Amino acid sequence: IFVNGGAMIEAIAKILKKYWGYDGFLPMQARAMTCTAGGRDSIVVLPTGGGKSLCYQAPALALSGMAVVVSPLIALMKDQVDALVDCGIPAARIDSTQSPPEQRAVINQIKDRQIKMIYLSPERLGSHGFLDFLKQHDLSFIAIDEAHCISMWGHDFRPEYRQLGELKSAIEGIPIHAFTATATQEVQADIARQLNLKEPEIIVGSFDRPNLIYKVQRRRDILNQVRSVLDRHPGESGIIYCIRRRDVEEMCSNLNEHGYKVAPYHAGMENEHRKKNQDAFINEQVGIIAATIAFGMGIDKSNIRYVIHAGMPKSLEHYQQESGRAGRDGLEAECCLFYSGGDYGTWKSILKDTPPEVIEITMAKLNAMYDFCTGVTCRHKAILTYFGQEYLKDNCAACDVCLGDLDTVKDALIIAQKILSCILRLHERFGGDYTAAVLTGSCDQRILEYGHNQLSTYALLSDYPKRIVRDWIEQLAAQGFILKTGDYNTLQVTQNGRQVLNGSQTPHLLQPSTKKTKVSKAHLDSWEGVDRELFERLRALRSSIATKKGMPAYIVFGDSSIRDMARRRPGNRESFLMVHGVGEKKCDQYGELFLNAIRDYDKINSSDDE
Repeated sequence: IFVNGGAMIEAIAKILKKYWGYDGFLPMQARAMTCTAGGRDSIVVLPTGGGKSLCYQAPALALSGMAVVVSPLIALMKDQVDALVDCGIPAARIDSTQSPPEQRAVINQIKDRQIKMIYLSPERLGSHGFLDFLKQHDLSFIAIDEAHCISMWGHDFRPEYRQLGELKSAIEGIPIHAFTATATQEVQADIARQLNLKEPEIIVGSFDRPNLIYKVQRRRDILNQVRSVLDRHPGESGIIYCIRRRDVEEMCSNLNEHGYKVAPYHAGMENEHRKKNQDAFINEQVGIIAATIAFGMGIDKSNIRYVIHAGMPKSLEHYQQESGRAGRDGLEAECCLFYSGGDYGTWKSILKDTPPEVIEITMAKLNAMYDFCTGVTCRHKAILTYFGQEYLKDNCAACDVCLGDLDTVKDALIIAQKILSCILRLHERFGGDYTAAVLTGSCDQRILEYGHNQLSTYALLSDYPKRIVRDWIEQLAAQGFILKTGDYNTLQVTQNGRQVLNGSQTPHLLQPSTKKTKVSKAHLDSWEGVDRELFERLRALRSSIATKKGMPAYIVFGDSSIRDMARRRPGNRESFLMVHGVGEKKCDQYGELFLNAIRDYDKINSSDDE
């Protein structure tokens, strides 16, 4: 990308080791960093947990001048700046929560060239007075985080982002780099257009998150379904997403009654109460937060071990981003989605006021999300396929389908033929619930009135519960054998479905497994060689340090670093610096505390052995 690209990436590699304690680059990071440092506009799409922030933070330290980072939420800015400062990096922010003296102090630091990265909101950067102030200083580049917010085709459009399109003309020659975790090709093109980027380098990493274990189930007894996940993760941080505010309140009330410590978060709460709960979650005073989609974008918490969806999200973009808040540290994390057919109707009602110019694409996204829920292919593969990428593995070993949590129906062809035949005998005029009722032999008044109890397909699947037959109908629809049409999702048999009827195609049908859930390879690998008891002691020490400093525990050290300490058991400064995620500043700050804790633990265990 530029002449000294090789030398620059070597310099950046040294910076990564010195400040963050990382020995190498994650996929696509080196290319993105070289581009950021090279002065050419870029769009970088990397999944949550893919090291996206480092793609502008590390180059900012390698270049002369100051980098400007645009971020949509104050909480996100604060967390990132606190983490940078804790690593010994001169970074700052200016936002509405700061007092005038605090803001003036930052401005004076900028004037004195003491800042390498300044974090700002789009509104602050867009004000002409402040933009004129920045133009007087040596700027290395502008990085725009959560760049999908600028696009109406994105999943979280924010009108205030539109004014960022003026930056190119306002600051002549300034390189602009757009970063996001979720963007289809259409959104990528719109980002480039809205920001007026000049021949941007487009860098798209894999959307796959191999450390996430995806599990999808129909919602039946949601409280116990959620509790079963929580009980697998005692003492660990997690998020429960609900569709509506009242669902959040009900979930919190029920779980707290059962002894879980859960805090709510939704747009109907007072700002102060909402912020208090968010801070309690970040600082690990509360382990679980139940929330609507209003929660999450500003959360940079790396050690979330599970994300539960108590209802279906409205798009795969939302699901990929919300579930992606788990396991940002690269360690295994569980993503459980509990859905029902009613969720589709709920979202359809909520989205009815969507602007006409985007309603078609909004409904297409909703349909794709429902197809994912009812699908029978590898979850990792399904997500990558949606985003236009190919998944080459035969078995991901990290989803309910590949782990064998779901059983394949042995006589799938016969069952499918019965279902499709029933749809045809109903003259393709009814929806999934009614069709399942006919097939299971229901004596519903409507069925008797229409005389459908006289059909040859009536009660053909009476040996199965209606909910299982209903699931099979959705699975056939997801595989393209059934088409849903109209406002009432009337079922029609497709051409592929007719091939099933004549026996030339065989679908896959799944039913809930009675087998014990298997442990994923990601889980086994991440704990290999780790002393669990030492890990818990070091985790407690981290929490104590964080509480005294008034910062989130993961800023002190991430779970991946704590596990590596409990695996390596370093005995001196040199070996402590070999631990993943331990840079020089953190070694100076915390090294002796953790080394002493490890030595004390070894002494206790050695005396026990004698």
